[in-house]
Amino acid sequence: MTRALRKARHGAVLTFVLAGLMCGTFTVRLPALADRLRLPESSVGLALLGWGVGALLTMQIMRVVLGRAGSRGVLRTAVPLCAASLVLVALAPSFPALVAATALFGMAFGAVDVGMNAQGSLVERAYGRPIMIGMHAGWCVGAIAAGLLGTAAIALGLSLTTHILLVALVSAPAALALSRTHLPDRAPETGAARESGRARRRLPGVVYLLGAITFAAFMVEGVVADWNGLYLLGTLHASEAVAALGYPVFEAGMLVARLGGDRLRGRLGARALIALSGGATALAFLAVVAAPVTAAAVAGLFFVGLAVATISPMALSLAGTATAEPGPAIAQASAMGYAGLLLGPVVIGFLSAAASLRLAMGVAVVLGVVIAAAGRLLPASRTEIVPLRASARDGGEEPHLPLAA
Repeated sequence: MTRALRKARHGAVLTFVLAGLMCGTFTVRLPALADRLRLPESSVGLALLGWGVGALLTMQIMRVVLGRAGSRGVLRTAVPLCAASLVLVALAPSFPALVAATALFGMAFGAVDVGMNAQGSLVERAYGRPIMIGMHAGWCVGAIAAGLLGTAAIALGLSLTTHILLVALVSAPAALALSRTHLPDRAPETGAARESGRARRRLPGVVYLLGAITFAAFMVEGVVADWNGLYLLGTLHASEAVAALGYPVFEAGMLVARLGGDRLRGRLGARALIALSGGATALAFLAVVAAPVTAAAVAGLFFVGLAVATISPMALSLAGTATAEPGPAIAQASAMGYAGLLLGPVVIGFLSAAASLRLAMGVAVVLGVVIAAAGRLLPASRTEIVPLRASARDGGEEPHLPLAA
């Protein structure tokens, strides 16, 4: 394979790391920000909603933008904007300013998320074999690094603003350096060529099935992220220190799975692995909600992370191969996934108020079963990597990409 292709793969992985670092920093320091502005939990929830809505809006716009600017062009602009908007979050002097800043951060991050997955799909198709799950391991590394750096910043007595400024000052130039490693997309269409390509750019039905799988997987991740601490504290009566272990343990399980997920996909195939992962997610979450003691629930969260980790990367990878241009399909699947990330915690909140938190978290068990069933519905012809040479030949044009020799 070419040197440029290896650089592109490393650049794509590091872009995932950078995105995980910025988003993780926002998550880690949000409690300090809420304390500085003296915000109640309801206001923090509205700020997070602004972030999610901003991300969803951008993801829908990306269906058009990616077809014209390409993933490399999007990332070259969006990642520095993401770093800049993170600074605005840190400097927000009031609650209205915070909501506006988090919405801007969400919009920039939505573009980064779609752009890096589209770039990852290009690199994967250039390789001609599964590598997308390993790229998503970079996200876990970035998120874990954000947690460790946040802990270190607090221990060193760094202010919230100083900590976030340092992260942004590192992230912006790093993004510009990484943009030089990204693969170029197809040349953008103009005039009559764009008009004639409209039918080709209509998304096939399998993209929406993959979006539904991503929705369910992200919803499971959202349930864990937002409710595992309260479940361990309120239902199992764990100490605050022990309850804080739940999410890092879950992330550790995700990281382990993603490091080896591409090899497992190569052996089992994407269709079988999605179905297997969905079933395993249901069983692991069942163990969490049925756990009689804290230790068993925390251990169960590790296995939930292990089971769910490969689902969304595979779904986005397959969405990228469903059409000649991966960007619009990935944007659609990502938007559906983020809708699940937003909806999941809300559903759990309503159900826990009506019944109990233990019963409400059982929704994740149902979601695992849904993923397993949906995986079986995927057509076999849509579950393999489509090399770019073959894709270009079928579409009648050669992409401007360095391919494996």
